Amino acid sequence: MGKFIEAGGIRQHVRTWGPIDGTPVLLVHGNCSSGGYWEPFVRDHLGGDATELRIVAPDLRGYGDTDTAPVDATRGLRDFADDLDGLLGAEGVFGSEAPVVVVGHSMGCGVAMQFAIDHADRVAGLVLTAPVSPYGFGGTKDLEGTPTTPDFAGTGGGTANPDFVARLDAADRSGDEQTSPRAVLRSAYVADADIFGADEEAMLDTVLSTATGVDNYPGDSAPSDNWPMVGPGERGVLNTMSPKWFSVAEDLVALEPKPPVEWLWGTADAIVSDTSLFDLAYLGQLGVVPGWPGAEACPPQPMVGQTRAVLERYAAAGGRFTETRLEGCGHSPHVERPDTVVEALHRLTSGRP
Repeated sequence: MGKFIEAGGIRQHVRTWGPIDGTPVLLVHGNCSSGGYWEPFVRDHLGGDATELRIVAPDLRGYGDTDTAPVDATRGLRDFADDLDGLLGAEGVFGSEAPVVVVGHSMGCGVAMQFAIDHADRVAGLVLTAPVSPYGFGGTKDLEGTPTTPDFAGTGGGTANPDFVARLDAADRSGDEQTSPRAVLRSAYVADADIFGADEEAMLDTVLSTATGVDNYPGDSAPSDNWPMVGPGERGVLNTMSPKWFSVAEDLVALEPKPPVEWLWGTADAIVSDTSLFDLAYLGQLGVVPGWPGAEACPPQPMVGQTRAVLERYAAAGGRFTETRLEGCGHSPHVERPDTVVEALHRLTSGRP
């Protein structure tokens, strides 16, 4: 199912299902993951579509078996989006130049947004599951994405937990420490730690496939005079999502043509929420990170509210979106509520409103 394709100047590893001339669907994974994070979803819930859909799930650069190419964070998520552009034009991926339905997860939704902005005519629809805000991750304080500080303090590569990074680098498969990749997978990626079942080891493999370092995860950082005294650097993954480099709300609203959007989010998401446990402002409010300057200066980022506000503007400008709120669902709707994600995907591949 997996194969290597030279595209976009790097060797990309992709998983494919279905006939090459089927309706094209592109699955884009999130951070600290790989295309393999989609495998149980496709295997168990899209098997009946095997004769109708052409499903492609690449490993992004620095993840899975794709080349560990450097990530230029000053381009936001565009390095990843450009890789997708190269992949779509490669032989043996899709059988036509028909627009694709792009299904993103977490950071992968930001990649999908950037790809749609750059190649609107190639996107038939967007399924955004637990998406990073159109204003990036951290460092903004209202529905308009206003920065909390001029230098976007509290975002980027310096916000990663160094012990988690070290355990990634060591391919630690233990689950004893809270910062171990297995513990993070079980506590942050999903609301119910037992949901992975027999697939847990394979899902842990996707997390451990993350390339570490300043050019990949988490990236570099810069000192700041503002709390928490660290700001975004210019290299690596976490910096790509800093609002200093990734803020696509205006471009998304102005997009033409406007593909229909399906947005799914879980009320128990620990990563992307208005009370994210990965947002230093929220951790400061909880007293976990000392020195927090208070709610007026540095409130938690309203991530869900920002996405809704941008999509409402998108609709007012002539687009269409459907919001699906998943009660009790964590950060992985395609793992935790796969049938609902399949329904959203089918609405786009069938052209139904």
